[in-house]
Amino acid sequence: MTIPKFRFYLLGLKGYQVLKKVLDKYGSDFIENIFLSYDKNVEEDYCDKIKNLCEANNVIWKMKNDNFTSTTFYSFAIGWRWIIDLKRVSNLIILHDSILPKYRGFNPLVSALINGENQIGVSALFASSKYDQGDIICQSVKKIEYPIKIKDAIDLISNSYSDLVLQIIELVVNGKDLPRKPQNNKESTYSLWRDEEDYHIDWSWDSKKIIRFINATGFPYLGAKTFIEEESIRITEAIEVQDVKIENRSPGKVIFFENNYPIVVCGKGLIKIIEMKRDTDKSDYILKRFRTRFQ
Repeated sequence: MTIPKFRFYLLGLKGYQVLKKVLDKYGSDFIENIFLSYDKNVEEDYCDKIKNLCEANNVIWKMKNDNFTSTTFYSFAIGWRWIIDLKRVSNLIILHDSILPKYRGFNPLVSALINGENQIGVSALFASSKYDQGDIICQSVKKIEYPIKIKDAIDLISNSYSDLVLQIIELVVNGKDLPRKPQNNKESTYSLWRDEEDYHIDWSWDSKKIIRFINATGFPYLGAKTFIEEESIRITEAIEVQDVKIENRSPGKVIFFENNYPIVVCGKGLIKIIEMKRDTDKSDYILKRFRTRFQ
């Protein structure tokens, strides 16, 4: 009997945890190789940790642009942000951070948290020529409550990633066909790609959305950004506080100081900023001037 071989395209904590769980259960016999990349958009991309895990288990690893020949049964893309040529990779399975067909596209978990969805999840699907439209193999759904930070949400669904991958590998190893469920395109939504401009807080939003935004773009991402007198500042910790009636509401202005923490006016509601960092050197930023406008 031919031993099935799997390739993994891995990025980030989710990729690291999946590889660890696969090695713990199956060892390295079923792994053909691992493809890796660094990711400048997060503070900790786990690339070196994945390399070390590969080397400790005698697993071949390659960087994303390296050449390869394929003898795999299936390949998995986990956290991967780059296009994979489907002509060269057969039976590619994508793991996507949403309950498809909702939130196809980019950074779906971040978008779902900003929007205040009450559940998040992971979908395992076959790759298709149009992104995130392939048949679904299996899904995992988790209910959440707010406030929730992005790292906690990632930790929650990382376990789902491992569970789904192990479930699929077990079916393949046992010679079973993988299920395929076509998506309902009428129910589909999309999440756009994000760049540095998308970290900027819109102070006209209501306080609940701003808090969700701050929590959804924090570590391992770069953090929600605002400007104080043209200096770029990252807000890393904030809470919602009781609103007051403001006759001339102007979002972004400081209205109170409470125990040295500024309270800022939002389009609706108020937030208290607990922690801020300078964008230049990540040092703490302490606001001392009352008449300050966050922009």
